[in-house]
Formats: sequence, C-alpha cells, structure tokens
Amino acid sequence: MTENISGLFAAAIAADPTRPLLTWYDDATGDRTELSGATLANWVAKTANLLVDSVGLAPGDPVGVLLPPHWQTAAVLLGCWSTGSAVSGARPDESAPQPVEVLFASVDRVGEATAWSAGDRYALALAPLAAPVRELPPGWADYVIEVRGHGDHFTPYPAAGPQDPVLADLAAQRGAELGIGAGDRVLVDAARHPDPVDWLLAPLAAGASTVLCGNLDPARLADRAAAEKVTVRLT
Repeated sequence: MTENISGLFAAAIAADPTRPLLTWYDDATGDRTELSGATLANWVAKTANLLVDSVGLAPGDPVGVLLPPHWQTAAVLLGCWSTGSAVSGARPDESAPQPVEVLFASVDRVGEATAWSAGDRYALALAPLAAPVRELPPGWADYVIEVRGHGDHFTPYPAAGPQDPVLADLAAQRGAELGIGAGDRVLVDAARHPDPVDWLLAPLAAGASTVLCGNLDPARLADRAAAEKVTVRLT
C-alpha cells in the first residue's frame, strides 16, 4: 500500500476518472454537488498550484485547515498533501492554534482563526455552486476566486509528506473497521464522522466512492441511499 496520500488519491481514480467519486449533499440548503475523480483532481491541482505559486509553500511547511466535511475541504486537504504539507486543524483532535504558513477557514470560523498565526489566509463560503464569500473579512482572500486562476495540472511531490505514512495507515485501518471495500458507495453523515480519515481517506484507500451529507435529514436517508446506490452507511 502507498504511504503517499497523493498516490492513494491517484490510485483511487486511475481505473475510471469519470465515475462519481465524491457527492456532496447539504440538506439545510438543498445543495447537491457531484464530482468525478477527474473533476476533484482538477480542484486538487489548482489548490496545490495556489499553495506553491502564490504562497510559496515548500514540503513540510505547516498549513491550517479549519473546515468542516465538504467537497471543497476535500480539494483543500488533497491539494495540501500533494505539496507535502503538514496539515493541522482538520481533524477533531488537532484544533489547538499554532503558527502556520497559510490558513484556510470557513467564514463561520474566521473569528476562531484569529488565534492562528498565518502568513496567508483564505476564506471559504462553502456555498452552493462554489459561490464566493459575500462579505470578505479584512485580511482574507477568497479561496474559490483565487484558486480558479491557477493551473489545472500539478505533479505531486514524490516524497511522502510528514503525515502521509500515519494517515495512510489510519485510512486502511478505519476502512476495515467501517466495512468499506472496493467499489462500495459509502453514505457518510458528516456530523457523526467529521474526521477526514473517515469521510475522505478511508473510502479512497479502499477504492470506494463517497456520498457525504451535511445537515443530514433522517427522513431523506432511505430515498437517498436508494438513489445513490449506497452499499455502506456511516450514519
């Protein structure tokens, strides 16, 4: 098994980049966004290029990610790991503020983000249709606006980032614990599984695809599982 997260992602989409890899639902807004492996890879490449070209990030540099489970969070995290960055804040047990080179935060966590020392700051609205932030806080750039101007291709650094071996092992372990196998379609309640090891890396490691649900309405669960051909539920 690869110890490189970018290699894990590449392996997950190699067989068929056009198949749905990550489908996002937000039952509070009615948003549904479906990304194929190729589409997500495009966002990942743009994010990595943003980090390298605009921020000047080098392998091993620290990055803060104060984002909930979301398809844009997947793009940010995989983009960071493609550059060999050390990510803090994304997992529930990594919330302590610390100095980072660049910080990504959802608009509802901008206040919390002031405790983090960062050179560059990017805010995300996490709105339907990847809409930009309506009122951008002073000192912040808008991720979805800035990232669009960067290249569609990025060659991940061949050396594993400082977190990659541990995360790859955790992903394989959690995939087995959660009963995720190759070809599975995994429905995930984002509130119950906020750790990206569960909702992002474990399905990727297993060769599965994800239906990630924010603000999940239990009344819609059965119909959604049927419509999305779900084989594993993490609810």
